[in-house]
Order: sequence, then C-alpha cells, then structure tokens
Amino acid sequence: MKQEFYDAVMENPVIAAVKDDAGVEACIQKEDIRVIFVLYGEIVTIADIVERLKAAGKFVVVHLDLIGGLAVREEAVRFVKCYTKADGIISTKPDMIKCAKELGLCTVFRIFVIDSKALGSMSHHGTDFVDLVEVLPGIMPRIIRQISQKTSVPIIAGGLISEKGDVIQALDAGAVAISTTNQSVWEM
Repeated sequence: MKQEFYDAVMENPVIAAVKDDAGVEACIQKEDIRVIFVLYGEIVTIADIVERLKAAGKFVVVHLDLIGGLAVREEAVRFVKCYTKADGIISTKPDMIKCAKELGLCTVFRIFVIDSKALGSMSHHGTDFVDLVEVLPGIMPRIIRQISQKTSVPIIAGGLISEKGDVIQALDAGAVAISTTNQSVWEM
C-alpha cells in the first residue's frame, strides 16, 4: 500500500464515504477529511467525480462494484487505473482486488458479515492480497476484534456508524478507521 495513503488514514480515522454530488462538495469543504470512498457514479461521470476530489487534495478510493456501466471485471479495474486519477478501489470481489494490486492501486476488500458463513468466507479468501479490509456493518466491535486478531491487514469499520460511541468502540476493537456517509460523524 502506498505509505502516503496509509498515513492519511492513520492521521484521521474517519473516512468520508460519498454517495452523491452533495457529499463530494461537503468533503471538498472539510480540510481534515483526507480519504474519500466514492460509492456512486457512472462510467461517464466517475473520472470527473475523482478529479474534483483530487483537485481538493483528497485520497480517492472508488467502489468499483457500484459504478454504473462498469461490469465487475478486470477491464473495469484497468479503466479506473487508466482513465481516472483514483488512488485505489473497493470491491467485494477478490479477483478485482488482486488485479488492482497488480496495477499499483490501493485496495480495500469489503466484506459483509451477516452470519458465521460470511465470516468464514474471509478465512477462505485470506487477506494477504489486500491493503485494507472494510467490515460491514461496522457496529460489531466483538466481530471487528475477532477479525483484527486473525489478520495483520488493517481493518476499517463501515456501515451503520452514526454516533461517537460507535466510532470509539470500532477503534477500540482494532479498526484503524471507520467509513461513513453520515456527515455528522465526519465532524467527530
């Protein structure tokens, strides 16, 4: 992982996740928010979204699986690398993460822990191929602790984080950061 990206995550453990243009504009105005997860866009708009955030000095990670018009295939990873200025990608697909790593992008492997089978699938895939793991929902400190004890990969807690207590519990459980679309949490 690029050291500069990791340092930005460690400096401010609140990662702003944006799902619309209003979220992008709010992030641009917040100097202390350094890392942005882009959770929306289309093949024709993603380069512009990334450019606006990069012009504001942000580290930008695009959720590949959520970009309209891009199939979750290696070609989509190459598109993000060649036609945007994104620093990295998020995906739930291990093959997309591996491809992004090969291309020099920062990688976030997103997992939804909805039951013990989902938790076990993380062990099945392993985490050696990824820079960061994002665990959703992020309001499960016991599960975050369990995952962080099983891997040396830094953990991000995401999803349903809405209060300062949620942030503190996730960080105390071993997460290095949290990600949220909740703008009131960005202020914490």
